Amino acid sequence: MKAQADDAGLAPTLALAGPTAAGKTALAMAFATTGACPWPVEIISVDSALVYRGMDIGTAKPGPAQRAAVVHHLIDILDPAQAYSAARFASDATRLVADIRSRGHLPLLVGGTMLYFKALRDGLDAMPPASAAVRARIDARAARVGWPALHAELVRVDPATAARLAPADAQRIQRALEVFEVSGQPLSAWQRGAPPAGGLQFHLVSLEPLHRDWLHQRIEQRFGDMLAAGLLTEVAALRGRADLHADLPAMRCVGYRQAWAALAAGLDPHETDPRAPLLAALREQGVAATRQLAKRQLTWLRGFGPREVVACDEPQALAAGLAALQRALAHRPAPGAPGGG
Repeated sequence: MKAQADDAGLAPTLALAGPTAAGKTALAMAFATTGACPWPVEIISVDSALVYRGMDIGTAKPGPAQRAAVVHHLIDILDPAQAYSAARFASDATRLVADIRSRGHLPLLVGGTMLYFKALRDGLDAMPPASAAVRARIDARAARVGWPALHAELVRVDPATAARLAPADAQRIQRALEVFEVSGQPLSAWQRGAPPAGGLQFHLVSLEPLHRDWLHQRIEQRFGDMLAAGLLTEVAALRGRADLHADLPAMRCVGYRQAWAALAAGLDPHETDPRAPLLAALREQGVAATRQLAKRQLTWLRGFGPREVVACDEPQALAAGLAALQRALAHRPAPGAPGGG
């Protein structure tokens, strides 16, 4: 197959997305290491949790052998006390894509943080800057009256945003109220503005299961493997730091939030008996939260736009995924493949 470059003989930019536990890392590594791509591949992580150092087990972070075999970017770039935004990701990833292509390599964007993919492709609306003082006041109010009460407050000042948020969605309710307090304008008004021009174009392959039960089983198995690998010990070390707390973006990541709460409730980080009530509850909560994350990711993908879908629960999914990425190199859709939406 003769690969076609986007411009000036340079490699195109490819993207591989999908819900958690769909097999993205395995497919990306196979594409990069088996000769399936005519260019050397460098992977750019599109994951809001992989940016954090010291959060390895609960993020299913690529291991040392994988990162030695293929160059990875945007992994372990921040301390968990720091925040990372979609806007910063879009800036970082755009710069990296240009750098990688200038070296004659192919950038492969891999991950499941769909907001990051959208920010990279479409750009982001101008937004008022974050205010630590305002967030602290909102958190204090939430501690007194609860997040459902603050959601009711959001209904009054920004009904359009409130309508799409659950009453317990603390992170998004906090941001919407913060924007209103800082700017005097509802978040929905900011989001109606036209996105900036010049978004990065990429060819998207998406791993999506035909049968949701397959993904649910994978999620349950993987969360159990994370617990066996020492997730609780990892989170206990993070809880031991005086500068970290449960409301930081890093600690809100799925799996970490539930493990933090279980440890705060008295779960021994060395507990291994699956019948222990706190450990059994953590397993149930972690699996449920991860399934909800996967559901949101699939919803995002279906509304994202043109993409080539690969059924990740089919027996030959890896071969099909490699073929899809190779077609993307030549900018050719699969015969009869879903176009997206």
